[in-house]
Amino acid sequence: MSAPPSFAGEDVGAALRRAIAEDELTLLYQPLVDLQTGAIASLEALLRWQHPRHGLLEAGQIMAAIDAAGMTAAVGRWVLERACHDARHWRDHGSGAVKLAINVAPVQFRDPEFGTFVAQTMQRCGIDPSQLALEITETALTEAGADCDALLARCRVLGLHLTLDDFGTGHSSLNSLKRYAFDALKIDARFVRDVVTDSDDAAMCRTIVAMAHHLGMHVVAEGVETESQCDFLRRNMCDFIQGWFFARPLTPDGIDLLLAEGRALPPHLLRMHKPLRRLLLVDDEANIVSALKRLLRSEQYQIHTAHSGQQGLDLLAEQPVDVIVSDQRMPGMMGADFLRKAKERYPDTIRIMLSGYTELQSVTDAVNEGAIYKFLTKPWDDEQLRGHIAEAFRVKEIADENLRLNLEVRTANQELAAANRRMKQLLAEKQRQISRDEISLNVARELLRHLPLPVIGMDDAGMIAFINGAAETLFRHESALLGNEAGIVLPQLFPPDDAGSAAGQSSRTHMAEIDGQRYAVVVYPMGEHSASRGSLITLSRTEAS
Repeated sequence: MSAPPSFAGEDVGAALRRAIAEDELTLLYQPLVDLQTGAIASLEALLRWQHPRHGLLEAGQIMAAIDAAGMTAAVGRWVLERACHDARHWRDHGSGAVKLAINVAPVQFRDPEFGTFVAQTMQRCGIDPSQLALEITETALTEAGADCDALLARCRVLGLHLTLDDFGTGHSSLNSLKRYAFDALKIDARFVRDVVTDSDDAAMCRTIVAMAHHLGMHVVAEGVETESQCDFLRRNMCDFIQGWFFARPLTPDGIDLLLAEGRALPPHLLRMHKPLRRLLLVDDEANIVSALKRLLRSEQYQIHTAHSGQQGLDLLAEQPVDVIVSDQRMPGMMGADFLRKAKERYPDTIRIMLSGYTELQSVTDAVNEGAIYKFLTKPWDDEQLRGHIAEAFRVKEIADENLRLNLEVRTANQELAAANRRMKQLLAEKQRQISRDEISLNVARELLRHLPLPVIGMDDAGMIAFINGAAETLFRHESALLGNEAGIVLPQLFPPDDAGSAAGQSSRTHMAEIDGQRYAVVVYPMGEHSASRGSLITLSRTEAS
């Protein structure tokens, strides 16, 4: 991304209002790809500004200026509306219900009206909530403070998917991962860039994936630019990738073509795929490499070659390899040193040394360190060499099969964890609803209790379940009322032809005399607008006619 332009002397707010009105703002979309199926899973909407003076500007170049101008909410609303309209267009033109990922700025996330605007926009565009994922950064969570839980719950009620964006770059990563109910998290591109060559980044990615899956979340890796990065993520249970390796950000028309094309990842990069047998031959003598290729031509290996240790490492950074056969004496880097580095960076490879040079100490050290699986000498016996290489592939395939089974178990565990997480969220929502209902019930009971109008509540069997203060005063001379059948203890409330229950009937009124006073007795059956059962009886004093 280029450096932000200078907006000195420019009214950015006015420029942005003009940009919205004159279609200078635009959206590009970058696919997120499923590593299990290889298909496009969703599209992230990326803001661009075709500025008349500065040219095409990316979101990272302009967000600070947009925020300073107080236009973040307005631009965010524009992004959401345009993305939903584009999704509607793709659906209407046969591409199906395309899922969208929308970045939410901290100021938008804190806006109490944001959820309402999202719901209204989806309704206008005919977009189902399951099609929309909101990408929220840890910064937004931190700035929301004590309101964070309520804001996230509001999004949950709408049925939206939530993604924790740029994971690992904030100050509360682990706390955010554990506390908040996100459906997915995104590994920031800076951890992915060197994941193939940097053991620390590799360990970081593996750890993030394992933690997220344990908590029932999916994982998206950003900034995937090479096949080797994709292969690493595939082998380490990442769920989705996003980056230039699959597709650059595209215009809506470009997405039209991409969806119509049905582009997908090649089969060898899918999470459960059994790859070809891939062999790397490393020798500084071109004639030796050629002889080995001729010898192994009939074995149907995918053969890669390099003429130095450094070339071999460069190739390993770009291409996944199963078995390495390397010479020992090579200029620049000895074979043992090359295989040590290969083991450190790509521990899943099977490494064989084939050399006529037998400097025993370095070779012995490499074997003892586990850098060399077998040491074979030149000149070689063709059948023995073919047999040793085939055995190396069998060892690798056994390890791959164990990994595949492990992946299947971990996938099942991940799905179980996700289901448990959803059940916990549902249970928490039900508990909140029960708590709200209890508060409402207590308020209603308190209101009825102090109402000057006598009120009696019956269950659907005609038993008295509630009696307020005014009714207790009116019937103070009667025996115990609660828990008794109303038709027996208070027969004056029912006309002679009434059995004491109004369940399933419409409200009705009759007159009754109590303590020498006439009362209008009204029976209201419950359940018309709720799940309540039974009836309420009210008594209103009337003047004698």
